[in-house]
Amino acid sequence: MRVRRGRQDAVPDLQSHCGARAHQDFRPGLVGESDMDEISKRTFLAAGLAATLPLSAPSLEARAAEPGRKLGYAILGLGYYATQIIMPRFAECEHSKLVALVSGTPEKLTKFGEQYGIPESHRYSYETFDRIADNPDVDIVYVITPNSLHRVFTERAAKAGKHVMCEKPMATTSADAEAMIAACKKAGRKLMIGYRSRFQAHNIEAIKLAREGAFGPVRTVTTDHGFTIGDPTQWRLKRALSGGGSLMDIGIYSLNAARYLTGEEPVAVNAMESTDRSDIRFKEVEDIISFQLLFPSGAVANCFSTYSTNFNRYRVSGPKGWVELEPATSYQGQTMRAQLNRQTGPREPAAQPKNQFSAQLDHLSECIFTGREPIVPGEEGLKDMRLIEAVYRAAREGRTVKV
Repeated sequence: MRVRRGRQDAVPDLQSHCGARAHQDFRPGLVGESDMDEISKRTFLAAGLAATLPLSAPSLEARAAEPGRKLGYAILGLGYYATQIIMPRFAECEHSKLVALVSGTPEKLTKFGEQYGIPESHRYSYETFDRIADNPDVDIVYVITPNSLHRVFTERAAKAGKHVMCEKPMATTSADAEAMIAACKKAGRKLMIGYRSRFQAHNIEAIKLAREGAFGPVRTVTTDHGFTIGDPTQWRLKRALSGGGSLMDIGIYSLNAARYLTGEEPVAVNAMESTDRSDIRFKEVEDIISFQLLFPSGAVANCFSTYSTNFNRYRVSGPKGWVELEPATSYQGQTMRAQLNRQTGPREPAAQPKNQFSAQLDHLSECIFTGREPIVPGEEGLKDMRLIEAVYRAAREGRTVKV
């Protein structure tokens, strides 16, 4: 099946579904996809405008305090994930609404602007994006573009006085991630990374069981994420746009799950890569990466990332039992099994919150309303970026890398 990014993540299926973009990926044009050509042609030119435009930031704080007000999102990048997965979910949001669109494709601005009732005054190209500073209806910009463009648009959004939601991976380097955090802090705006699985009921339940010691201290985590990537011309297979291969895409689900299931940060990394360079899809990026993480408690995570096999699962184990999800981090269809107190079988989450997408959108709005920090702030994305760099280094040098 075809999985794509934005979608979940595309997951093996899940769609049959689509999965998780299978994480991402799933299809070529997933996230911000169709806008890719326009972005690559014009974005960097337009980026220079940001430095010359004055910052016009009406009091977001005052507007957010208005009783019953929903915060307004501008979606930047109108690819599959944005238009088919994220935008329809605003209808279920309690604290968020779609108010503006940003794209390099005029036809898309017209099509989706009309579909969602977005006036022409709230439709922006990449060149005119900085004028969003003067739009009091926009509180948050959700950046859903190829990875290499996350930094420039996050910085421009912050400079325009807007809070930022940015898709994962946060950037293509840890240095860019640090710059994004600094830009938002300087502007006094929040930065949240789109780790939607943290708002999905089965994942929330798995974290809760692990934290409560339901199966004893966590000793091992096994997490595998992959999908068979198709179109060799898509941006995910272009290093300049993606920053890497499967690890920078579907693999981030394995990495992030290992961290949130253990509740710890790794201290050492081992890794091994396997890529058929004769395959036209992998001329610039890797296919398979297998990596191992060692945590301070002694827990070990065995993680897998690939662009040539379809799976989406994890298991977290301790001396008294285990919990597993398959699919684990897809767009939908999660199932859970557990062995707790010597009882083995299916398990449903204790609570069934709203779907992961609208929950994620509303979480940032709620944090803006209350002044709290998101559970997945920019610093969370930075941690993953530093670990991704360590995994690549360990695979390249064939040795354990301390982190």
